[in-house]
Amino acid sequence: MKRIILIGLLVVTGLTSQAQTHEYAKRMGIFFSCPQVKKDPKTKKTTAKWYATNMAWIKDYCEVENVATEKDILKIFPELPNLPYDESYVPMSWRLTSENNETVLHCYFTMPADEVADMWLASEETCIVDQETGAQYRIRRTEPDTYRKHFTIKAKTGDVVDLKVFFAPLAETTKEVRIYGLPNWGMMGSPGAPITIRHESDGTSEPLAYDTIPQFHKPIVHKEHMSEDKPYDMQNWNTWKVMREAHLIKPLDNETMALWRTPEATYLAIGYEQNWTTEYWSFGHDIKLLDNAGRQYKIREVQGLPLDELFFMEGNAGDYVAYVLVFDPLPLSISAITYIEPEGEPFNAWGANWSGKVIPNLSIQQLRDNQKLFGYHPRIIVK
Repeated sequence: MKRIILIGLLVVTGLTSQAQTHEYAKRMGIFFSCPQVKKDPKTKKTTAKWYATNMAWIKDYCEVENVATEKDILKIFPELPNLPYDESYVPMSWRLTSENNETVLHCYFTMPADEVADMWLASEETCIVDQETGAQYRIRRTEPDTYRKHFTIKAKTGDVVDLKVFFAPLAETTKEVRIYGLPNWGMMGSPGAPITIRHESDGTSEPLAYDTIPQFHKPIVHKEHMSEDKPYDMQNWNTWKVMREAHLIKPLDNETMALWRTPEATYLAIGYEQNWTTEYWSFGHDIKLLDNAGRQYKIREVQGLPLDELFFMEGNAGDYVAYVLVFDPLPLSISAITYIEPEGEPFNAWGANWSGKVIPNLSIQQLRDNQKLFGYHPRIIVK
């Protein structure tokens, strides 16, 4: 069965990689589970067959050799080595640019084998739609020419090939778009947030400095109730959920924080020491951020965890874990914030202590510098 990991890493940096190239946006897109790879014992050549795309009625087929490759993929996506995936997944990243008076969608594909059959890129369904005006930018052509064709692609295993789709130039007033008709890159319009377009700076304002959405291992529910199949009752810990598989990090000072800003939301990671194999936690809906002008940014969720419920996290005593709190988006102009966690309602549990906390004057720059501290660090057991 095909496995897909959805990754929503959106960047609107406006950086350029070539003299005539302006970057509108980029995303890691989705991660497909790697297809089965076969190796010819004589030639040592490896082959794989891509998952069938729902275009079976189209019979045209071609072979592609000498396709362009992207040698600087880690410059485009420097976060790639730190993402929680392994070689069993194929990243389907993309980048939208302006080049030579055309809009170019670069669809990157990491070759799992020397030859991959049954690939699909684009057809007459492929287009970019301006979310404000409704203008449809229809596909002009592809490079290499695979328009409306299934194809076999040949390159070296591990190469990142650059499949390009060309459109008319976007209007200078374009702010948000959706892209349709590229199923293997997860671009089929809704659902999901529209893509924010970053135009060239006119020199009158500072360039945007948005981050990519951080990718953390999200905890999963191990048990709906600790031991009693009853509705949640904060005064009865036997009814609390039991979670597992928290995002593990290297040892840090307790409650070290890191922050990522995107146009849609603010992501605050907090590192904790796990003191017990099974330890309880809680995050309330009244946690907030406050800027120096007194504006509040409300919490939306804690990734993978219940909000307004006490729960248990299973792990190892001595683990260091990180939880990700998602808040309303912070303006780029904000340089410092205050973290506010109000006191919780009293409850019955061993060692119960739910005092509130206020952490003032947290530097945005320092919090962003701390991002590097929160890469996934697998548990190391020495016996």
